[in-house]
Amino acid sequence: MSLLTTLARLEAVRSGRAEPLATVRHRHLSDRPMVVVPLTAAGEAGAPLAVLLGTDRDAPRLHLVPQPLNRTLRFDYLAELAADLLPYLEFFGADVEQIEGSEKDPETGEKTQVFRELCADAPQLIVPNSAGVHHLALIGRSTRFRRTVEDDEPGPYPAPVRVPLLGRWLTHLTDRAQVPGSSLLLPMTGLLARHWATGQSHLEDQHLAARLAWHFPPDGLAGAEAAERAESTRDERGQLLHPPAGPATDPRFDEVVLGPAIARYDAATSALAHSTEQRDDSGAARAREAVREAIEQLRGVLTAVLLPTWHDVWRGIDLLRTLPPAGHLEERWTGDRWSYTGHRDRLAAGEPPQPRQDDAVTAARKLAQREREQARLDVQEALDDPLAMAEHRLAGEAFAGVVTEVVPDYDTTGRSPKPRPLVTLRTDDRPHADLGREAHRVHGPSTQKAEIVAVDPAEGSITLRILSGMGRKKEPEPGSLPEPGELVTFTLFELTVRQSAPLPEPDDTPWTHGGPPGAAPGPVPSTSAFDEWE
Repeated sequence: MSLLTTLARLEAVRSGRAEPLATVRHRHLSDRPMVVVPLTAAGEAGAPLAVLLGTDRDAPRLHLVPQPLNRTLRFDYLAELAADLLPYLEFFGADVEQIEGSEKDPETGEKTQVFRELCADAPQLIVPNSAGVHHLALIGRSTRFRRTVEDDEPGPYPAPVRVPLLGRWLTHLTDRAQVPGSSLLLPMTGLLARHWATGQSHLEDQHLAARLAWHFPPDGLAGAEAAERAESTRDERGQLLHPPAGPATDPRFDEVVLGPAIARYDAATSALAHSTEQRDDSGAARAREAVREAIEQLRGVLTAVLLPTWHDVWRGIDLLRTLPPAGHLEERWTGDRWSYTGHRDRLAAGEPPQPRQDDAVTAARKLAQREREQARLDVQEALDDPLAMAEHRLAGEAFAGVVTEVVPDYDTTGRSPKPRPLVTLRTDDRPHADLGREAHRVHGPSTQKAEIVAVDPAEGSITLRILSGMGRKKEPEPGSLPEPGELVTFTLFELTVRQSAPLPEPDDTPWTHGGPPGAAPGPVPSTSAFDEWE
């Protein structure tokens, strides 16, 4: 936790309300996001119980498993979920744009002009918290390898045809969610935590209703009191007014409401099976009606427990839309579009599902990509948001000040003199400004590099020699240098992210890292087509 975040949390405790950590919105928000509120059964990790989802806040759709221990009913639930979710995920794959680029010929080494499809938009799933992301990952992991009813050897418990495809999409989305700055799959609590600080712990922030209580405390209540009420207030039956949908259920709800409802369904199905076996038509009709009523009761109680979280997610979306989008937001969303397009193409090409465990090269590529994206995200957020830059200034990694003097100077060591003006600015910051250290600032569409040549802590002044971004003429181009009285910001970290060293292909990987002479691995898809496209 940074110093600025700590100060914001302390201020939230003092004021009793959430305090801003950003002045702009650093994550993309779709015009039509798919909100998914999952619920799991107690006693088995990842066992689905119900889900409330949809793109219309006034018309959510519920899917449920009447008996979570029944595998057939579980796959029926997944088939319904696939039939509802896959059309949304696949809808964005049809509208594409042609992007011009170049590829290197493997034989001649020359670059040739090529065009590649890029989907004009991409889907976006929003879940209540990070546990919801983990639940979707478990569903993807457990379904993408399932044999279906159309396979030659379906095996036990064959899955409906579209279920493995849903698993592949969920695996891709949850993998992409681990890339810093990605917006294909987002937890609402994480979104709010990036832009506002509360006076409670990160673990307590995972309760969405408690988190929102800091933003909208009732009159006369501080955020801490409002959050405690949201977490613990119960009705006359002992049920929480704001169930966590974590996606685990409240034990009191399991004992008093859910357990009896499932028991009623079990009794009805047992009666139906008995009547069918005894060929009792009238008894079977009554049992079928009892099964229908039991399912409707389950639908009612599960809808009631999911709706508060459903409304809270949409309240969070409304809150985030009050912030203007960050400057680099569209660039990061383009990376998500490349990721979505690449997965669409792999599915169309008939490639096998994602492996259960990545080989060494793929794992290293993913790690390198995430490290690179984290560095790029830190830089872009600092450039887009004064509050994000303030964290770097407090850490001594950047400084801002008013220019007091600009002195022309030249480098005469070469054939022709090159402009190397000296810029002095006065600052209250205390950066780690060692002599000779590089500094950088954004100048128009590019960056400008400088070198620290003098530091006067007593006067609070720093003198820098500008090294680039002034054009190719003997004199600096007009507007390329800051003017006296202008407020400028320099960073002591580079503003462009360096590419990592290339990794070997799987066939060239040593046997100690999973390469030959073991089993030949399958093709390794690129972690990001956007990174390789020129």
